[in-house]
Amino acid sequence: MVQRSLLYSPGDDREMLKKAVETGADTVVFDLEDAVAPAAKEGARATVRSMLDDLDDPTPDVAVRINPYDLSGPADVAAVVGETERPPDSILLPKVNDAEPVEALRDQLTELGADAVGIVPLIETAAGVIAANEIAAAPGVTAVAYGDQDFTADIGATVTDDKTESLYARQRTVVAAAAAGVDALDTVHTDIGDTEGLREQTEFVVELGFDGKLAIHPDQIAVINEAFTPGEDELEWAETVLAGQERASDEGDGVFTVDGQMIDPPLVERARTIVRRAEAAGIR
Repeated sequence: MVQRSLLYSPGDDREMLKKAVETGADTVVFDLEDAVAPAAKEGARATVRSMLDDLDDPTPDVAVRINPYDLSGPADVAAVVGETERPPDSILLPKVNDAEPVEALRDQLTELGADAVGIVPLIETAAGVIAANEIAAAPGVTAVAYGDQDFTADIGATVTDDKTESLYARQRTVVAAAAAGVDALDTVHTDIGDTEGLREQTEFVVELGFDGKLAIHPDQIAVINEAFTPGEDELEWAETVLAGQERASDEGDGVFTVDGQMIDPPLVERARTIVRRAEAAGIR
């Protein structure tokens, strides 16, 4: 499943959850953490649990962001996985500093008979960035996400318009995800009205190697999806590469050329990614 856009929606607001499913986001994240006040968390669990059971084959994937695992995370999982007929496709696990909470969550999912539920750790601290490799490679992880607000606060960084203070963390997240063979998801853009800034930031993280981006408002989805949608020339190149790869495979050749460029397995995988994004966008 291609995850270009992932939209957070507050877990205690049923109407907003219903609307989120219709926004065109590739994944909708029912949020039990930051979007829900402490006094409302128990009610939010019940709302999310009810929504999961009531969904009728939604087009997007559905994820749930739980609270940190050393707080109420286990209770969240028990409610939205163990007590539902239709568990979410994945769990977003916040404030991950090392692989230990990921492994604990994986064990809990196994005990609940929910091994198919993916785990998406959120790397939001200095410790998490340093441990990104082991976090991304932990059992059950399907993607890793970078969280900018908590990270920059944790290291005491001055937040700038061009985000140079978070470049290392972003690159480390992408590299760790690639090494583990999972997706890398970029942080939210908090200025909802700054459409151009969102577009520039998303295009930049596409160049860095991210596979998708988190969003906090439905109006951000179209911008994010467009940035992750390949252009006509890019798609044409990818289709030519895949056709050449098929011919080379039939002929027993390991490498081949396209327009004079030698094509090896990493470029073939890049072509497959482009085609998957085009299919998600409905242009192929």
